[in-house]
Amino acid sequence: MFTVIFGRPGCPFCVRAKDAAEQLKADRDDFDYRYVDIHAEGISKADLEKTVGKPVHTVPQIFIDETHIGGYTEFEAYAREHLGLFAA
Repeated sequence: MFTVIFGRPGCPFCVRAKDAAEQLKADRDDFDYRYVDIHAEGISKADLEKTVGKPVHTVPQIFIDETHIGGYTEFEAYAREHLGLFAA
């Protein structure tokens, strides 16, 4: 399972998404991710909209195996339900 997180510097939800992905990578052999800093890469929200297929108002925008999941809230819910994130 490969996840791509599009985020920007100074975004608290981007940091939380990256931290969750780091935990999943440490806990699971089948999980890896790439964090894309949209500012460093020169990616605009308009560029993200083309990839997502709908208007983008916030970051992070997260894809799992090339499927758009949404932002941090959706990623966290997906990871809790399907990947055991934060399981005791």
